[in-house]
Amino acid sequence: MGDDHLNDGRIARRRTARRGVLALLLLAYIFNFVDRQVLGILAAPIKADLRLTDTEFGAIGGLAFALLYSALGVPLAIVADRSSRSGVIAASLAVWSAFTALCGAATGYWQLFLCRLGVGVGEAGGVAPSYALIADYFPPERRARALAIYSLGVPIGLSSGTLIGAYLASLIGWRSSFVILGLAGLILAPILRFAVRDLPRPTALAQAPLRQVFPLLARKPSFWLLASASSASSLIGYGLALWVPSVMMRSFHLDLPTTGKFLASLLLVGGSIGVFAGGWLADRLGAMDRSWYARLPAIAWLATIPLYAVGLLTSNLWITWSLLLAANALNILWLSPVSAAVQHLAPRHMRSTAAASFLLINNLIGLGAGPLLIGRLSDALKQSYGADALRNAAVGCLGFYLVAGLLALVAGPRLRSDWVADEP
Repeated sequence: MGDDHLNDGRIARRRTARRGVLALLLLAYIFNFVDRQVLGILAAPIKADLRLTDTEFGAIGGLAFALLYSALGVPLAIVADRSSRSGVIAASLAVWSAFTALCGAATGYWQLFLCRLGVGVGEAGGVAPSYALIADYFPPERRARALAIYSLGVPIGLSSGTLIGAYLASLIGWRSSFVILGLAGLILAPILRFAVRDLPRPTALAQAPLRQVFPLLARKPSFWLLASASSASSLIGYGLALWVPSVMMRSFHLDLPTTGKFLASLLLVGGSIGVFAGGWLADRLGAMDRSWYARLPAIAWLATIPLYAVGLLTSNLWITWSLLLAANALNILWLSPVSAAVQHLAPRHMRSTAAASFLLINNLIGLGAGPLLIGRLSDALKQSYGADALRNAAVGCLGFYLVAGLLALVAGPRLRSDWVADEP
C-alpha cells in the first residue's frame, strides 16, 4: 500500500514537472511570435516614418530575419544537444528580446534591417531545443498533443502581437511598442533558465558525433518531402502574416486599432482550433498509420486555398472574417503532425539537430522569400491595381499551398519506413 502511494506521488510530481516545463516553453514561444508579428501590424507607421517601399519592408520582415535565423539554427541545436537545451533557449530569448527593443531606435532602412537580423539570431536557438525537450519529457503517445500545446504559441503570439502592437502604437507610437515588448522578454529569460531543467541523457549518446545527423536525414525521402512541403506552405503563410494587416487597412479601409482587433480574434480562435485539431488527430490517426502525419497537413493545405482567395477578395468584412478564421485553422494544422514526425526521423540524442535541419530549410525558403515576394509583387502591381495591389499579390501567391499539399501526400507512405521508434 505504501509503495503504491509512493509511486502515485512520483507520477503526480512528474506530471506537474511536465506541465510546468511545457507552460514556460509555451510562454517563450509566444514571445517568439509576438516579436515577429508586431512588425506586420506596425507596417503603416514604420513605412511612413522611415519612407520604405513594400519591397524594402518585405525584406525587413522576411529576409533580414531569416538569414541568420536559418543559418544559426543548426549550430545552436548542436550546442543544445551537447550541453543544456534549457540554457540555449533562455539565452536565445534574452538575445532576441534585446534586439526587439533596439528596433525602436532604428532611424532608417539598414538600421531596422540589422536589428531584425539580430532578432533572428536570438530566435534561432529557441524552437529546435524546445521540440527536443518536449520529446524528452513526454512519452510517444502524448507527444503530438504536447507539441500541439507548445504550438499554441504561434496563434497566441500572432494574435497578441497584432492586438498589443496596434494598441501600443496608437497610444505611445511604434518605437515604444518595440521597447516594451523587448523588455518583457528579457524579464522572462532568467526565470526560464532556472525553472526548466534538462532530463539526464546517457553520456555515450550525448557525445555521439552529431555530424552523422545530416547524412542520416539525407537518406530519408520523407525528410526532404516534408521540409519542401512546409517551406512552400511557410512561404505564403509568413507572407500573409506580415502583409494581411496592411491589406485590411488598404483594401478594407480599417484603422490600426480596428485591424488589430479584427485580426487578433481570428488568429487566436482559428489558430488555436487548428493547432489542437492537428495534435489530436495526429495522435489518433498516426497510431494506426504513420502516413497520417503527412496526410493531415496535405488535406489542410489544399482546403486553405479557396478560403483565403475568397476571404481576401470579397468586400464583406463578416464573410472575410469567417473565411479567414477557417483558413487560419487549416493553415496552422500542420505544425504538430510534422513536428512530431521530424522528431521520429532521428534517434533521441540527435533530435534538436534534426529539428534544426528541418527548420533551416523551412525558414530560409519560407520566411526568407515569402514576405519579400509579396512585397515585390505588390510594388509591381501598383500601377495597375492601386491600393488593391497588395491584396492581389497575396492572392496570386496562394498556389504555393497546392505545391505543399502535393508534396505532403507523396511524403505520407515514406514515413512508414523512415520512422525511428523511441529507444526502450
